[in-house]
Amino acid sequence: MHSLSNDLLIQSYIQAKELNLSTDFIELLIEEMTRRNISPSMIRHTETNTI
Repeated sequence: MHSLSNDLLIQSYIQAKELNLSTDFIELLIEEMTRRNISPSMIRHTETNTI
């Protein structure tokens, strides 16, 4: 997880929530965001552009 930029980590979290991925995976992302002092509650869950 250390090689992910903060932006990519946040994007991954948003997409994981939108796609209803595994709770374990989402919690792993949340743990890493918390470690980096990024609050999941501050992230807007808007549609992301995907190709």
